Amino acid sequence: MTTITRILIFILIGVVSSVNAQDFQGVATYKTQRKIDIKMDSTKMNDAMQKQMMEMMKKQFQKTYTLTFDKSSSLYQQEAELDKPQVGGGFQMSFGSSGSDVFYKNVKNKTYVDQKETMGKNFLIKDSISPIEWQLESDTKHIGEYMCFKATFTKQVPKVNLNFNSNSTIDNEDDEYDEEKKPEMEDRTITAWYTPQIPVSNGPAKYQGLPGLILEVHDGKLTIICSQIVINPKEKVEIEEPTKGKEVNQKEYNDIMEKKTKEMMERYAPSRGSKDGAIHISIGG
Repeated sequence: MTTITRILIFILIGVVSSVNAQDFQGVATYKTQRKIDIKMDSTKMNDAMQKQMMEMMKKQFQKTYTLTFDKSSSLYQQEAELDKPQVGGGFQMSFGSSGSDVFYKNVKNKTYVDQKETMGKNFLIKDSISPIEWQLESDTKHIGEYMCFKATFTKQVPKVNLNFNSNSTIDNEDDEYDEEKKPEMEDRTITAWYTPQIPVSNGPAKYQGLPGLILEVHDGKLTIICSQIVINPKEKVEIEEPTKGKEVNQKEYNDIMEKKTKEMMERYAPSRGSKDGAIHISIGG
């Protein structure tokens, strides 16, 4: 990043005196969406049903979240929404977090608490915030009234492919679930846009660690964009660490979910060679 850009960032931080107050708070609203690729067997599903499936899937991944933050901590929570969309036959599609999930971050102590309801059970995931090796770029743009700067980092992620057949069972492309098979990995560059005009090292979900609030994220097929910010709302908001659920660390939770996923794959895997009516849904990052 150029010296001029660095100087501009520090100037922006310095001139926003009001946000340096000890009682500084804010509420940011974020819209999320995720691109999906669906391959369907046209002999088993007509055009109208394919279109209906696509629309339902798009709506499933269009969510609204609220980030309540101060100088050191934040709460990130999905806003309440209507019942999940259903496909013919009563198959309910549900991906990602439920409306009761709460993600708490303390950027000062570098810890987080993730309160999740998964498969009917409540978990309280407590762990340390992993540092992100951001590369600060010189690119700038405005998001609303805020001047934003670009930052990127690259990480390795597994390729994710979920395959469902028309009877709502999970179809493994190898006809047999191989729990020893390691997932195929790929490099992914994550792009964030942050504003030093709101000098908190925070952002939506687990994104943090930049010299300003993160207003936009592009992470694979996931896009998160801030649509509204209220600084120092009239009614003071409370940012409290969630306490509901079985306490585990992130690794313990991941191990539990991996075990449950294997059990589900084995339970719903079709008989060898059976691929009738397969619908391949690639969700990705």
